[in-house]
Amino acid sequence: MRGKFQEEKISAKEQHQIYTQADESEPFTTEDLKVKWEQFLTRLEDRPNLKSTLSTIPEIKENYQLLLEIENTIQENLIGGIRPELVSWLRKELHNSKIQLITNISEKVKGRLIYTDSEKFEEMVKKNPELTLLRQKFKLDFGN
Repeated sequence: MRGKFQEEKISAKEQHQIYTQADESEPFTTEDLKVKWEQFLTRLEDRPNLKSTLSTIPEIKENYQLLLEIENTIQENLIGGIRPELVSWLRKELHNSKIQLITNISEKVKGRLIYTDSEKFEEMVKKNPELTLLRQKFKLDFGN
């Protein structure tokens, strides 16, 4: 088996070289990118982790750099395996040989982990304060 995308007659590496050498720099909009990005995702039905990782549309930066925010190095490794093929495909579809895909591991602040039933209830009350009334009415206790 030569590769995942058998309909292609040349390898991703060869495509990458061809579209890097081409001198196209046709401008494209975020909407154009979104359409092509989502088309590419349809090819990844059998790779749900990669598809999930690429579910966010990248932000277009200077010189047609596409900035994709990811959460961890595992996602970065997944993208690394498909980056040449993805970039080549985008270059071809958007007629722009200057497209580059860069990733950034975001530093999202995660909330503290909730373990006990009381803590879970407190979090739920933040979203729906009327739960306190139900707890009192039905005399519920979490055995604290």
